[in-house]
Amino acid sequence: MSFSVNIDKKGLFEVITLKDESVGTTAEIYSFGALLNAFTITTKNGRKNIIDGFASPADAKQNITKAFKSAKLSPFVCRLENGEYVYDDDKLKIQKFYLGNEAIHGLLYDASFAITDTGKNNKRSFVRLDFEYSNMNEGYPFHYLIEVKYELSTNNFLSIQTVVTNTGDTDMPLSDGWHPYFRLGETVNDLDVMFNTNTMLEFDNRLLPTGNFIEYKKFEQMKSFGQTSLDNCFLLKDSTSPSCILKDEKTGLELAIQPDASYRYLQVYTPPHRKSIAIENLSGAPDAFNNGIGIIIAKPGEQYCFSTSYQITTL
Repeated sequence: MSFSVNIDKKGLFEVITLKDESVGTTAEIYSFGALLNAFTITTKNGRKNIIDGFASPADAKQNITKAFKSAKLSPFVCRLENGEYVYDDDKLKIQKFYLGNEAIHGLLYDASFAITDTGKNNKRSFVRLDFEYSNMNEGYPFHYLIEVKYELSTNNFLSIQTVVTNTGDTDMPLSDGWHPYFRLGETVNDLDVMFNTNTMLEFDNRLLPTGNFIEYKKFEQMKSFGQTSLDNCFLLKDSTSPSCILKDEKTGLELAIQPDASYRYLQVYTPPHRKSIAIENLSGAPDAFNNGIGIIIAKPGEQYCFSTSYQITTL
C-alpha cells in the first residue's frame, strides 16, 4: 500500500493529484481557487469521477462564475443582500460578482493559491495551499491568510481542512464554506438521499433567510430524491453523523459527507440539468453578515478551523 502526490503545471496554474496507488483512487485539486476538480475511484464498470468539474484550469478560470463548481466560499457564503453590510459603523459594499441584486459566494473563488506543502506515506498523501487576502478595493477591508489542506487516505476517504488566520489588527466578520457538485450517476433523480436535519431556514423570494426556522423532515431518513428541487439551507442536528448521504443503486456508489462542528449549515441546490447536485458545507447562513446567523467575529492573530470529509463506498 502506498500513496503519491503529483503536480503538473497547466498554463498559469498547478494541478495536484493525490493517489492511493493500491486501489487507484485519486483526488485532483487545482491551485486556481484551491478547488476539488475530481474525486475518482475504480468500480466494476471502470473509473468514475463523482465531482462535476472542469476540463482544465483554463476552463475553470473562464467559467467559474457560471455555477461556482467546487468554489471556495470565503469570507462570506452564498448570498449577501444587495452586496452590502455594516461593520463597526461602516457601511461596506462588495465589489465583485453579483447575481441580480445580491453579491454571491465570497471573494476567493478565483484566487490563485500557492502550494506550500505536500507529503505522502503508506497511509495517506496531502497537499496544502495558501492564499493571503489583502484586497482593500473589494468591499472587505480586512487581511487574512487562508490555508486549505486536502488529504487522501485509505478506504476512499478525502478530508478537507480550511484554516483562516486574521492577519490584520482589527476584528473581522467571517463565514466559510464549499460549493462542490456531486454526480454519482446519470441524474440526481436516481439518488436515495439522507440529510442530518429536521430544520430548514425560511427564505424570502430572493433566497435570503427571514430569520425563521421551519420544520423539514422529508429526508431525515434515507429516501428517493426523485423530482425534488432544492435551493435551501438547513441547520444540522449534530456533527456526530454524516450531514448527507447520497446513494445511487444503478452505479453502485454511495457518498457520505461528514463535516465537523464548524460547519453547522448545509445548503443543497439542484441545477436545472439535474445531472449533479450541489451539497455545500457552510459555517454560517446565507447573508450572515446582515442577519448574524452563524457569523464569526474573527479576532486579530486568531485561527479558525473548518473541516469536512467525503468518503465513497461501492455497494
